[in-house]
Amino acid sequence: MLLLDDKEILKLHRKGGASSQKAFNAIVAQYAEQLYWQIRRQTKNHEDTNDVLQNTLLKVYKALDKFEGKSALTTWMYSIARNETYTFLEKRNKQVKQEYDDASLELLTIPGDLGGLPPEQIEALLFRALDTLPDKQAQVFQLKYFENMSFKSISQQLGTSVGGLKASYHHAVKKIEENLKNALNLL
Repeated sequence: MLLLDDKEILKLHRKGGASSQKAFNAIVAQYAEQLYWQIRRQTKNHEDTNDVLQNTLLKVYKALDKFEGKSALTTWMYSIARNETYTFLEKRNKQVKQEYDDASLELLTIPGDLGGLPPEQIEALLFRALDTLPDKQAQVFQLKYFENMSFKSISQQLGTSVGGLKASYHHAVKKIEENLKNALNLL
């Protein structure tokens, strides 16, 4: 399938009928995998990720007429995916657990060699460490580390001071580091 840019997708969608379906098919073909991995980092399993992805794509399809183009189409869809993921996790009585900052480089300097472990095992250790964090620390880590948001953006989204977020992030990094050190000693 030929890749379409945002303007072409929106133009096709606004024609309606079969053209609208073609526009949606282009969105799925071009962006579903990226959305999948954004969601997967939060849900941590394939089945939940697929459920959230389907809900996200359905919302995108229903709301495409309302997209104003003030941001990139991907930014808008990522926002929908993020909100759908949070809603899903809340319904499952789990809070989003993750955070990050410049101090995240400390994670890379943990004594012991993570380089010898397969990526899947490193990911599993990281997610296990994230599960031990208090909800707020986990959420800040998620937004900063995985979504690469600035503290200012996170502050606006969560309604928390930048200083408080930096402190939460710092504590999260220290706890993750300690958790990973302990896990590596058990391997």
